[in-house]
Parts: sequence; C-alpha cells; structure tokens
Amino acid sequence: MNEDEPDYRIPQGGGVPWRDMGMEESHRPADRDIEITDVKTMAIAGNFTWGIVKVETDSGVYGLGETFRAEAALDMAGRMSIDLEGENPLDTDRIVELLEQRYTATGRIGQAAFTAIETACYDIKGKVLDVPVYELLGGKYRDEIKIYCDTHGGESLGEAVAYDPTDVYTPESYARAAREVVDEGFDALKLDLDVPTHAAYDEANRRMDNAAIEHKVRLVEAVRDEIGYDIDLGMDLHWNFTVETAIRLGKKLERFDLAFLEDPVPPEKFEAQKRVTRALDLPVLTGENLVKPHQFNKAARDGVFDIAAPDVNKCGGLGEYRKIAMICDLYGVPVASHNISSPLGTVAGAHASASIPNFLMMEYHSRDVPWWNDMVERVEGSGPILEDGYIDLPEGPGLGVRLNRDLCREYLADGSELIV
Repeated sequence: MNEDEPDYRIPQGGGVPWRDMGMEESHRPADRDIEITDVKTMAIAGNFTWGIVKVETDSGVYGLGETFRAEAALDMAGRMSIDLEGENPLDTDRIVELLEQRYTATGRIGQAAFTAIETACYDIKGKVLDVPVYELLGGKYRDEIKIYCDTHGGESLGEAVAYDPTDVYTPESYARAAREVVDEGFDALKLDLDVPTHAAYDEANRRMDNAAIEHKVRLVEAVRDEIGYDIDLGMDLHWNFTVETAIRLGKKLERFDLAFLEDPVPPEKFEAQKRVTRALDLPVLTGENLVKPHQFNKAARDGVFDIAAPDVNKCGGLGEYRKIAMICDLYGVPVASHNISSPLGTVAGAHASASIPNFLMMEYHSRDVPWWNDMVERVEGSGPILEDGYIDLPEGPGLGVRLNRDLCREYLADGSELIV
C-alpha cells in the first residue's frame, strides 16, 4: 500500500473498537505478571472426539481445558491465539469478554471454544496461586460430585447398531444394563427411551402410536422392577417427539417416580416445551442446547424446565456456568449438568459443580471407554477420578490433574499432534 494512501483496512473487531477488552499492560507483582504466549490444541479419539486446549504462558505455567464440538471448536480456539498473546490469563472474566467481543457471531461453536480457553486460564490461575479451581469459584458446597451414568439403550451404542433393534431394546436388556450399572456403584443412571420399537410408525411426524408407547413403558417398568425406587432413574427422549406424544408417554411414566424425563421435544421450541412441562407430574430436564445465561434466564422464567442441564464444556466457561446456575437458583431450579467429556472436562465440571448450591448430579457418558479413568491422574493424592458413582474433588492446584501423556499419544485423533 502506498504510504500516501489512507489505510482502508478494518481494525480487529470491526468499525471503531471504542470498547476494547484487551489490556496491553497490567500492574501486578512479578509472580503474577504473566502473559499468554500461545494456544495449542489436540483431539483425543474417545467415544466422542474430545478437544483439548493448552494455553501457554511466559512463566512456564500452562493450563488445560476441554471443548465441546471438538473439530470445529478446536480450530476456532487455535485461531484465537492471536487475540490472546500478551494477555494475562489471571483475568479470566475479561478474557471471556474479550473473546465474546471479537467473535460475536460464532454461536455455540464459539462458546465451546471460549469454554476451553477460559477453563485453561482458571487452571493457570490455580497453579499460580497454589489453590484448586473451586476456591477461585467461591469455594465448595460439597466434597464429592454425584454422577449419573448414561446407560444408552441398554447396550453400548456400537453393539446396538450391529443387531436387529427389536432384539436389542427389550425390557430384559434394559433391566440387565441397569443392574450392571448399579452394581458398579452408581446410585443414579439414565437410559435412552427414543429407541426403535417393534411397532412401525412414521418417524418424520414425531408421533408414537399406542404400541410404541407401551413398549417404552415396559422398558421403564422392567428397570424399576430390577433396581427398585431408591436409585435415581432418568429417561432421555433426545428431542424426538411431538407435544401430544411426549405428554401421553410422560403421563404413563409418572408412576415410576423418575428423577427426570429429558428433552421430550425439539430444542428451543420453548412454547412446546412449556406445554409438556406443565402437563406432567414428573421433573422435565432440558438445556444442553442453551449456551448463554440470558437463554437460561428466559427458560427458567417461563417454566420451560424443572431441572436445567447446562453443559460446562459448551456454555462459555466455568464462570459462565456459575452465572447460569445462579440464575436458575433464583427461580428455584436445580442443575443436573450435561457432560460427554473426557475426564479432563469432567473434572472441570466437578470444580464448577462443587461451587454452586443447586447442583444435583452430573452426567457420565463414557462407560464404554475402558481407559477413561486412566487419561488423567491426580496431581496430589491417588485413586481414580470416578469411583463408585462419585468424583472426589481433586485438591491439587488448578484443576488438580495432569494428562497421561502416553495414553493421549496412543489415542490421538487422526491428524492431531500431542501438546503435553
């Protein structure tokens, strides 16, 4: 460009960045005057692709976080490095606002990327200040985090697609799977209820006929007969049904004293969801597709759910998760966190869940992954992360865990490189 010509390039953020959340200089003692130098990413091939983000600093201390929707969000998180270089990772709230300002149109994928970066910054902050992350979030209400086991459709998803579904999704298979989970130490579990049935019906119109509904009722009845009523039992519909079908099915399930009926109608159809929630005398859970505090505020205010299910690795970060929980608490709504993460993201969720009063339980979606517990190890103490249906909160600095380097190398997703 000719030096005499005006600079026609739009500055970062667009227009005139009059409210720039970046901070070129921060006055702190030397041990806390640190800067982000790079953001690196890798993907681990679990039952989902788990996206791991590493935020590095000029002090040698680094932090780790996990992102939902790994493929797209990891790419975005890596590109955010240019905006974060030179920033102090201890400014966790400002870092999130900076990213939201500069990536305003990125939606759920952007929120997932923000989550991993903000979590990594909290990990750094805990290490620098030599305290666990939960202390940075206001302390803890509990030492142990209750976990509910996602038990799929009675069999692992891989097994279920390999056989005739009418031979897989039977009352006997559901009862057997529930018994196995309870015998492993869980006192809370969930099963999928939107599974293929012996009755043929038009899936496009989202309506079940009587035979299909009775099949679902028999599945739940078999589970309750097997494990009794002292176990928290949820059922997931994965947004698949009409209001009429969800209410008809829900009414027939009320006698089984479910902990929750999850996602009965398509996500973000708030009016439809309200009609179901108001009609049923059992708790309705939803919220994994909401990622902003204002979305949860509207849902709680309008009576969309009885139990909220934010995903801690999807909603913008640990601080954002706490905002969501506090909003829900104002309306008397408890939180049962959605979670399909590796143990790293699950531990982050455990720290956040310990810091809120209205926490019920958090999902565990990796019973089929035999090495899940081995992917991380405690920085202080010993023992698996998840044991007998609970997570004993790590007490080491930051998240309190480190990644198992050899295992991560073994299960790297195609095209990914080890960053730890």
